[in-house]
Amino acid sequence: MTDTSPTKPMNIVVGIATSGRREVLRDTLAQIDRQQRRPDRILICPAAGDDVDWDHAAGLAVPAERVTGPKGLTAQRNAILDAAGDADLIVFLDDDYLPAERFLAETERLFQKNPDIVAATGLLLADGIRGPGIGLPEAQALLSADRAPENGKLSSVEITHGCNMAFRMAAIRRAGARFDENLPLYGWHEDVDFSGQLAGWGRIVHSTALRGVHCGVKRGRNSGLRFGYSQIANPVYVIRKGTMRWPRGVRFLFGNVAANLFGSLGPQGQVDRRGRLKGNLVALLDLLRGRLDPRRILTLG
Repeated sequence: MTDTSPTKPMNIVVGIATSGRREVLRDTLAQIDRQQRRPDRILICPAAGDDVDWDHAAGLAVPAERVTGPKGLTAQRNAILDAAGDADLIVFLDDDYLPAERFLAETERLFQKNPDIVAATGLLLADGIRGPGIGLPEAQALLSADRAPENGKLSSVEITHGCNMAFRMAAIRRAGARFDENLPLYGWHEDVDFSGQLAGWGRIVHSTALRGVHCGVKRGRNSGLRFGYSQIANPVYVIRKGTMRWPRGVRFLFGNVAANLFGSLGPQGQVDRRGRLKGNLVALLDLLRGRLDPRRILTLG
């Protein structure tokens, strides 16, 4: 359903949970400051106070506000939700995601024209998470060279990408949706779970009009052992919870183990494949013993 009646501006909040990436976050905030349609508020929840250059954040056209919450991606995002007040839209961005300059303008237009949409995610021009990461000059070059289509393509999806996802706050309030804090620290698959909580309240879409680069910076990430454990424990948890279908979850499980197994045979770069494989094996053993729990990463080395 498309609404062609006159629309009023929406109140848009950008939320960023961050940990250990002070300089990376500066670049992301600078890119947000270049938005053609600036957010009404920017809420940052850091794991530690010095994770943010607050002098720089205060000098933005829309000064960033500090939100206090427990350490861990899901807990930090919940703190941002609690601070969002009467916003119409909340846009969660990773601290290493650089949105194209029309990202927020296109997000607003998408939700204004389609009142049945409750969640949206955008097109990644590049994703450094699958490799050594993307530096700022390369990311800016990709954004500068990009030529967005006049009318983006819209398609229904089951989940939003955690690095860039926009939600209608009214739907979040109706569903009582929260990020699951049983998925601690990195929160692997927290986006899948959160999207699943909104699935019955409207459409979840992917729009090619929402564009950006996920740099995939490796600084500030968890140990390979912990992350490898989460690669098994978190998909199993959300499958059991019912917010992810088991065929998708099984693909994640086998894909992660295979990537870590083959990756561990070669030289180790910035991705600790051997550590991840060890974490996979610890989690699989816990699964067989009937004691698999995503929260165990809090006690792993």
